[in-house]
Amino acid sequence: MDNAVLIAGCGDLGTAVGLALASGGRTVIGLRRRAEPLPAPLHALQADLTRPSALAGLPDGIGLVYYIATPDRFDDGAYRQAYVVGLRNLLDALARQRQAPRRLVLASSTAVYGQLDGEWVDEDSPTEPNSFSGRRMLESEQLALNSGIPCTVLRFGGIYGPGRERMLAKVRNGEPCPAKPPLYTNRIHRDDCVQALLHVADEQVPPGIYLATDDAPCTQCELMDWLADQLGLPRPPRTAAAPGGRRGSNKRCRNDRLKATGFRLRYPSYREGYGALIAAGG
Repeated sequence: MDNAVLIAGCGDLGTAVGLALASGGRTVIGLRRRAEPLPAPLHALQADLTRPSALAGLPDGIGLVYYIATPDRFDDGAYRQAYVVGLRNLLDALARQRQAPRRLVLASSTAVYGQLDGEWVDEDSPTEPNSFSGRRMLESEQLALNSGIPCTVLRFGGIYGPGRERMLAKVRNGEPCPAKPPLYTNRIHRDDCVQALLHVADEQVPPGIYLATDDAPCTQCELMDWLADQLGLPRPPRTAAAPGGRRGSNKRCRNDRLKATGFRLRYPSYREGYGALIAAGG
């Protein structure tokens, strides 16, 4: 039985997933664009996903594939290369080598939604993104879902945690929050991201699309006010929100489908997650 796991885009999240799987006896190959070491017992594979020839030497016996892309710039070209070209090249390489993984897990984003007025969304809501990032991620999802490999797509909210402290920095810097109209934010702690990626690879979890956010979408002002109170700082000044939010949408995400599979959050709201981060000196 094919037992190897290929993690394409093995950064922070991929490394944590890989270490967890390796501790259970899986052989884990972490594919990275740059020649950087990975912690043992992970096996590093240097390859540029945007170059088909670089993928000619994939190891045999790949039973599970994670695709966790990270564009190197925030522009359309970089997102197309990371989410569309790279995934297409990897799928083509697997097909040429006659490898048939039992599951493909794609890390996507709630940016695929284009709702503007704070509507509640779930996996069945229309996906009509207004941003290039959302459009490229949606294109990547369609590639994965049509690949012929049983596929799970995780649409992550904004990831926060150690090393991902942008909102804390905004509060410490006294930056304003958008109050009119209210701008909603959907988050998930980095550790819950890792657990979700592990959870959906279980064969007992049906393939499909899952929203991966915490239980408590809230306005950005609510979050920043709470953070300011915890840090003993003044609450942020208010400003008008840009139309559609920072990246082209303004919505509240439901995570019922993921939780119905048995997934449980360690940090069900920003209070638990940011509370732990602040207590640890974040």
